[in-house]
Amino acid sequence: MKHKRVIIIGAGVAGLATSIALARQGFKVSIFEKNPEAGGRCGIIRREGHRFDLGATIFLMPGIYREVFDYLGMSLDKDLPGTDLPDIYRLIYNETDFLDFSTNEAYLKEQLEKTEPGSYKQAQKYVATGYKMYQLAMEHLLGKNFYRLFDFVNLKNLRLLAALKIHIRHQQYVARFFTHSYLKTAFTFQNIYVGQNPLKAPALFSMLPAAELSEGSLFPAGGMHRIVEVLREKALSLGVELQCNTEVQSILTDKNRVSGVQLADQSLHEADIIVANADLPYVYKELLPPGRKSKQLERKSYSCSAIVFHWGLDKQYPQLGHHNVLLSADYKKGLETIFKHNSMSNEPSFYIHTPARTDATAAPEGQESMTVIIPVGHLDESNRDQWQQLKQIGREYVIARLQKQGLNDIEEHIKFEICYLPQTWQSLLHVCKGSVFGSINHNILQMGYFRPHNKHARYKNLYFAGGSTHPGNGVPLVLLSAKLCSQRILKDFK
Repeated sequence: MKHKRVIIIGAGVAGLATSIALARQGFKVSIFEKNPEAGGRCGIIRREGHRFDLGATIFLMPGIYREVFDYLGMSLDKDLPGTDLPDIYRLIYNETDFLDFSTNEAYLKEQLEKTEPGSYKQAQKYVATGYKMYQLAMEHLLGKNFYRLFDFVNLKNLRLLAALKIHIRHQQYVARFFTHSYLKTAFTFQNIYVGQNPLKAPALFSMLPAAELSEGSLFPAGGMHRIVEVLREKALSLGVELQCNTEVQSILTDKNRVSGVQLADQSLHEADIIVANADLPYVYKELLPPGRKSKQLERKSYSCSAIVFHWGLDKQYPQLGHHNVLLSADYKKGLETIFKHNSMSNEPSFYIHTPARTDATAAPEGQESMTVIIPVGHLDESNRDQWQQLKQIGREYVIARLQKQGLNDIEEHIKFEICYLPQTWQSLLHVCKGSVFGSINHNILQMGYFRPHNKHARYKNLYFAGGSTHPGNGVPLVLLSAKLCSQRILKDFK
């Protein structure tokens, strides 16, 4: 295998992790990355002493990180030390009502019981059941390769899918445990992490808040981009060749195999194996010869996008925690505007990341690096001209909402602003429809065997790793995709 040459397209988390797994087995690996730095949606922005995570900001499901790091010959605790966050995030409902989603059981109990008497016991049941679903899903649905349809569709798995409650909507399921709207929202909004509508997602995804409260949340010293940095360092130490500012223009094919890539500078590079870490719909549409698969992918359900503001502030605001979710009064209408109309309501819910209170290196002393993420609809033909207007509406609403929360002078303390729109995600990262939460959505017909496979059906030496292939999106599953992809390659080239 030491003579087998591998080209990986894209230096995102999955591309870097796959390179490590293959280099450890003797493959000669090169990565071509179109942007100036590795990272993809786990990238970084630096300006005037401020540091912003480009996309992912929350470190969840540390068990998956630990599993994949072990597989790569690394140590999560040694290579990626982090700060434990007892209060995972603060949910802010209005000027007076909030809930700290906390792993401190006494504190969480106090808050839940104050909101709805008897709810703490119900929350314990919800979390225990959800975490069991998480473990089952990891073992039988997310954490394994499916080579044939009957590996997935069989009597055993039909019973499993019933246990995973894929036939019940999450919103209906949570109503079995709580009656107060605040708590129903607190235990379902996490579906947005993977670009899902909390009102439509299956109850399986109760595993997200359950995993949060069972395993906790960390924040790596140096931010989420530190994950990319330690993977890159490991890859380079194993002899992986990483070329940034190097865009792949097409994948070269020969009958039922791929033979290499052509770069934007028209140079040709041969390979025995190609792994595409670029967004999978983009690969099929832009890098491969035209075919039915690209049209099929167009018809898939896609996740939402986001308008993101990065603000360098010359002041800190202790009213905010590390992670904050500010919910709109008409939460349901806001979700319908995102997922039904591919737009943004005039009073959207949004998330704020203010890491300097945990990691002083995120901003100059006494200052703040604030990221505001507003989930919005993804790009389609009907909405391509609306985003500048929605950007202004969203910005004005966020400022007004924060002023109501006591941040009265926030606008005058913004030193600079960087804004990303759905078009930015599409052009910067080649994410189809600007669906930055992980293009292809999660539903039961887009999971497991039915999710786009991590090996091409025709080209036998072309593989895929990343959020739009199996098992799914979000940094933990993207890492897992690298493990599954490399295992498949090793099986084929044993």
